[in-house]
Amino acid sequence: MQKKNQLIEGSNLHRKLHLGLIVLLLGSTALTVEVCAGQQPDAPAPQPDAVAKQKQAATPSSQSPGAPLRLTLQDALALARKNEPAYNSVVTAAGVAGETRAQSRDALLPNVNFTTSVIYTQSNGVNGVVRYIANNAVHEYISQGNVHQVLDLASWETYRSVAAQAAVAKAKAEIASRGLVVTVVGNYFAAAAAEKKLESAARTADAGEKFLQLTLALEKGGEVAHSDVIKADLQAQDRRRQLQEAKLGLLNARLDLAVLLFPDFNNNFEIGDDLHGNVALPPQPEFEAQAAQSNPDIHAALAATQAAGHEVNAARAGYLPSISLDYFYGIDAPRYALNDGFIDGHKISNLGSSAIATLSLPLWNWGATQSRVRSAELQRDQAKRELSFAQRKLLAEMRSLYSEAETALNELAGLQRSAELSEESLRLTTMRYQGGEATVLEVVDAQTTFAQASAAFQDGAVRYRVALANLQTLTGVLTTP
Repeated sequence: MQKKNQLIEGSNLHRKLHLGLIVLLLGSTALTVEVCAGQQPDAPAPQPDAVAKQKQAATPSSQSPGAPLRLTLQDALALARKNEPAYNSVVTAAGVAGETRAQSRDALLPNVNFTTSVIYTQSNGVNGVVRYIANNAVHEYISQGNVHQVLDLASWETYRSVAAQAAVAKAKAEIASRGLVVTVVGNYFAAAAAEKKLESAARTADAGEKFLQLTLALEKGGEVAHSDVIKADLQAQDRRRQLQEAKLGLLNARLDLAVLLFPDFNNNFEIGDDLHGNVALPPQPEFEAQAAQSNPDIHAALAATQAAGHEVNAARAGYLPSISLDYFYGIDAPRYALNDGFIDGHKISNLGSSAIATLSLPLWNWGATQSRVRSAELQRDQAKRELSFAQRKLLAEMRSLYSEAETALNELAGLQRSAELSEESLRLTTMRYQGGEATVLEVVDAQTTFAQASAAFQDGAVRYRVALANLQTLTGVLTTP
């Protein structure tokens, strides 16, 4: 019967301890929800130039088996964000920083633990007195929950510093995202330009071959000297070499883009966007307003300054006292039971609670706190200088990058006109040579001019596209057709 009663008391003890622990956990959860409301860590911001098209661009354009994969610029950007390791390492760092902020925030809140232990101490054999006086009884059973809370300014300022550092990491992820756009745009349209250059090289090589055949026919008729044939032959060989170089240039441009985009090597794709599509330059006031409002370099420098300021406050908090609060609920008794017998008909309960409040006053640590304050102040001053530099740099980049894009756009129309005129000049000069009105040197010069003007036109189009991509490093908005 006594064993049965002990089992019943043990079962009742477990139920009450579990109920008490649940109450403690619910109270702690309610406090956590109240304190953390509105303070959830932010995930890295979605990339600004793909907000509207991210889902559509996540999967490249559909293709039939064996057909080349048709890649638009948005497809290329989505693939690069998914597979480019340097960019993803920065995004991962931002995610880790966000989790660190959550951990630092949670450290400010009460934590609840439950422990169960038994302590056996040797008795002296007289009245159950223990020989090891640090313990309370021969058999001591401890089964209790503990709510622990530390209140100090240093922990709060440390959390605010960590939160600011998470904002820095988030801004750096945005910087990396915008830089990745510039890289993808440059490689994407470099591949498109290489295709155009190959087409132009093929045309000039064909023109060189036709001119060589023309000089041979005219030589047979006695209309031109053999030196014209030699010059035409040399020119044709030069055009053949240029055609081979254009093929190599296209191959390398496609390989550079493929390595950037695909997790497994894939060179079976085609460029979907037109290099010479009509892309307008945004108005300068609109560009400057967007750049001033959403520049991640400024955000990163500002967050770093805020973090440094909180570090100074955290270091100064080392001069202040801290308070530690503990609340215990459970049993600490010589028997693992809810009750420890009866006295005068009343049950003696083993279940109880206790609370401890501890005040810690820092008195002397050989100047370590003062040294930490000076170190934090030095870092804060450096962060302020970097913020000022970032602001000045933004003003310079706003003018420089917009002027670059404006110049590239203005020159692009002239380059296109030059390419068209050089092609027409080559056609007319060849006809004049055939009619005996032009020299072979004029034809060779016209062929060279056409090849150079055509290549310059393609390079000018790439320059303008990259200049627009550089603008979005300040605004976050990629201008597209």
